[in-house]
Amino acid sequence: MSNLEELAFLDATAQAEWVRQKKIKPIELVEAAIERIERLNPTLNAVVTPMHDLAREVATRDIPDGPFTGVPFLLKDLIAEYAGVRFTEGSAFLRDYVSDHDTELVVRIKKAGLIICGKTNTPEFGSLPTTEPLFFGPTRNPWDTNKTPGGSSGGSAAAVASGMVPMAHGNDGGGSIRMPASCCGLFGLKPTRGRNPLGPDYGDLLTGLAAEHALTRSVRDSAALLDATSGPDLGDPYWAPPPARPFIEEVGADPGQLHIAFTTKAREGIDVHEDCIKAVHDAANLCSDLGHEVEEVAMDVDAEHMARCFYRVWLGGSAWTAEFWERETGKTITPDQVEPLTWALIKKGRQTDAGTYLLALEDLQSLSRDVARLFTKWDVWLTPTLAEPPVALGTFDPTPENPMHGFFRSGKFMPFTSICNVTGQPAMSVPLFWNNENLPIGTQFIGRFGDEATLFRLAAQLEAARPWANRRPPISA
Repeated sequence: MSNLEELAFLDATAQAEWVRQKKIKPIELVEAAIERIERLNPTLNAVVTPMHDLAREVATRDIPDGPFTGVPFLLKDLIAEYAGVRFTEGSAFLRDYVSDHDTELVVRIKKAGLIICGKTNTPEFGSLPTTEPLFFGPTRNPWDTNKTPGGSSGGSAAAVASGMVPMAHGNDGGGSIRMPASCCGLFGLKPTRGRNPLGPDYGDLLTGLAAEHALTRSVRDSAALLDATSGPDLGDPYWAPPPARPFIEEVGADPGQLHIAFTTKAREGIDVHEDCIKAVHDAANLCSDLGHEVEEVAMDVDAEHMARCFYRVWLGGSAWTAEFWERETGKTITPDQVEPLTWALIKKGRQTDAGTYLLALEDLQSLSRDVARLFTKWDVWLTPTLAEPPVALGTFDPTPENPMHGFFRSGKFMPFTSICNVTGQPAMSVPLFWNNENLPIGTQFIGRFGDEATLFRLAAQLEAARPWANRRPPISA
């Protein structure tokens, strides 16, 4: 096998090591990634804004000396901005918007030595757990092109799973890193609230629901990238507790005997697919075999009330999104410029009064304290990442009668992820199980607030015991 053939499924850490050893030049890594993107993207539609010439230019200059010097990377077209490049957040309303600055996260990504080769697809303003914006069209899952890759970081997930790049940026306001990781067979960590910066544009997003990080093929890539990007920015309203040592040092460290609780039950009225239940029991058995104390325990929280409060806060966020972009562009959003769901969310958000919004927020904070008490006994909670295997594209489309059909259908697909956006706790989807249709089914592990270290130690142990890096989807480099 030639070096370029090997590259497609080497993780970012290994690719960076090739550069350090002078086995390959950054421009060669970039050209190989561009070739893979151009070959696979017509089928998958993962990359919506190519930055190939810019990437080539960067690759031939002096690249910062970081953990990933010379490694190709993709940026999700949501929240994170790159100066001089189109920024749409999946919306036709922003079709002509070009960023005039780098967000702090992008500054740190560049300092890590990564070379951004393009921007990936996302649903309009990140509102759905699938990636099917009307403006760009659907991203397809490389494991089955009729299925969703998940959302809202579905473009990034499809790109990494297919081998276009070794890792890609994602963000997570209700599960948007973990859901596509589950659908595409990747490792996806949502860090603790405030771990990565959101500035200079935002102090927090949706009152702290949103977090930035990436989708990766390996655990070590996720840890090393978080080391490179995390830490407070000037003026941040709050930040996560500093780690005791670099996250990369947790990869391979002994996790000790962890106390792991698991559940497969969603809130009342939501059925969990048999494959997702099997995946959790399989992961629980693996953890037990590795020496951990594992027990099935119902998570004693009022999930119904949480869902109602989350919905009210999300509506407020939708109204904020509209007002923010109207201010930035000097233009007024009208129904013909956004999707029916987006317009419905904006209208309902503008009808939500401040008292209702703040009461919902206070109730979510109260629930967070209840959940924190559960973690005085357990180190980790194990749940399904999703309640279903990857569903068919079109599942979340609006109906003529109900433009919000997809939003409410989402609740049956993703009942397990949003709790960690509410509490701010770190959580990861780990690809340990594939069903009989050869579709990946992720399992979610939730850690204590500020304790990514335990999750990285456990994830590396699971990765060594049940390696997933050798799995290739049918559509891949």
